[in-house]
Amino acid sequence: MLNYNTYLHESSRTWVTFVHGAGGSSAIWHKQIREFKNHFNVLLLDLRGHGDSKPSFKDAFNERYDFDSITNDIVEVIDHLEIIKSHFVGISLGTVLIRNLAEKYPARVESMVLGGAILKLDFKFRMLLGLSAIFKSVVPYIWLYKLFTFAIMPDSNHKESRLLLVREAKKLYQKEFIRWFKLSADINPLLRLFRAADIGIPTLYVMGGEDHLFLPSVRRMVEQHSKSSLLLIEHCGHVVNVEQSQLFNNFVIGYVSDLN
Repeated sequence: MLNYNTYLHESSRTWVTFVHGAGGSSAIWHKQIREFKNHFNVLLLDLRGHGDSKPSFKDAFNERYDFDSITNDIVEVIDHLEIIKSHFVGISLGTVLIRNLAEKYPARVESMVLGGAILKLDFKFRMLLGLSAIFKSVVPYIWLYKLFTFAIMPDSNHKESRLLLVREAKKLYQKEFIRWFKLSADINPLLRLFRAADIGIPTLYVMGGEDHLFLPSVRRMVEQHSKSSLLLIEHCGHVVNVEQSQLFNNFVIGYVSDLN
């Protein structure tokens, strides 16, 4: 089972589950824990191979690395904790996992808060993926990860986010990184499904005004899907919960509270 931590509220029955992105860990939510646990029950987890969810001996020979199997890792934890329904908060690739969970298990999802949401990969990003695929077995993975983080978060005010993600990514093994890289490279069919299907679950997209790779597709999605809204944070990049943590906390806590 994935490594996880819970913070139980003395009276609230509401759960908020945080899902980080590729290369990160539950540590990226350090600016959220204190405030969210004052209002809700909080679940933090480390995705497969990340943080303290170290790959087991069995995992070393398990080639099943797809979005459904990794989504089921999350469901295994909430089943173990007997959480019937939760609000889910994600960042970057974690938003894809949350959206997939909502597709497979809609009754388990109270709402989705998708920060730095990935809904479509533009041409430049696909080119970068293609070039990285050529060199992924010969170049140290952390070089490739640094390249991706800089492409997504190039500005000086994004530096804290870049350094945090790179620090956490250094805990991955090379083989584990390659598995997640292949997973990211196969993401397009899933994103097409998400753009086409309106599942009607309350969804708040929290995007930075400087998240130029992913913001345009989110704007279009919000116009097309019911129960979707967009919080745009200006002068902010991809990792909104780190760069503008106070704004993120205030709006998301308010959003979740209003739904209860």
